[in-house]
Amino acid sequence: MVKFKALNDGTRGFRFRIGNTEGIYRKRGVIRRFGLTKGKTTNGVHFGKRSLYIEKRNPKRSFWNLTAA
Repeated sequence: MVKFKALNDGTRGFRFRIGNTEGIYRKRGVIRRFGLTKGKTTNGVHFGKRSLYIEKRNPKRSFWNLTAA
């Protein structure tokens, strides 16, 4: 299953689900970031003004339910 949905927080990007993998792709307006981040819910890859967040397999908190809407 492949599914994409726009973000609802006023930022540019989208949420996605490809198979069992869920995540967010976001384009920033001003700030540039480079590197990797690890949070309770996602791992992030940052390259300039673009960021990709992939949900962990067993997240410590809930991410969202993309298939509900």
